[in-house]
Amino acid sequence: MLQVSKRIPQGQGLARALVNRAATLTLDWDQRQKSRFDATDSQGRHVGVFLPRGTVVRGGDVLLAQDGSFLRVVAAPQQVLRITACQAHGSPFDLTRAAYHLGNRHVPIELQPDHLKIEPDHVLADMLRQMHLIVREVEEPFEPEAGAYGGHHGHGHGHAHDHEHHHGHDHDHSHG
Repeated sequence: MLQVSKRIPQGQGLARALVNRAATLTLDWDQRQKSRFDATDSQGRHVGVFLPRGTVVRGGDVLLAQDGSFLRVVAAPQQVLRITACQAHGSPFDLTRAAYHLGNRHVPIELQPDHLKIEPDHVLADMLRQMHLIVREVEEPFEPEAGAYGGHHGHGHGHAHDHEHHHGHDHDHSHG
């Protein structure tokens, strides 16, 4: 069994060509939120993942195996509820309200500019439909938010900005 004990978030610092050549490990959200699990990579190798407790693996992360090889993590499509605003009966603000209500229930939620995603739950689906939102069951990768104190999915802002950094998007990060 190939053992893995190190995660490189989003393959930071690795040459893109190296990451693209790596074998893949396709995992759903349930597997990616565990710090210890077994899986099979795209080359058919049995992989045992042993990461520090509390580690969450994200699609795009790279795992370093004991033999020095890399495994690129792919977020597997899975059944999720895709929630969008109803153009005829509501407004995009309805998504903000829905995110608030789902957050109060501590539901893992993926936030996107034009939609939300949650794991299937018929009670929550009914509540969202009563809020005039469109709820569809789809099969897509699921990348819920890490939470306010759990390190964000994209880039963290919990530190002082006393150094230069680049994010790949255009907006001011001054903290005046």
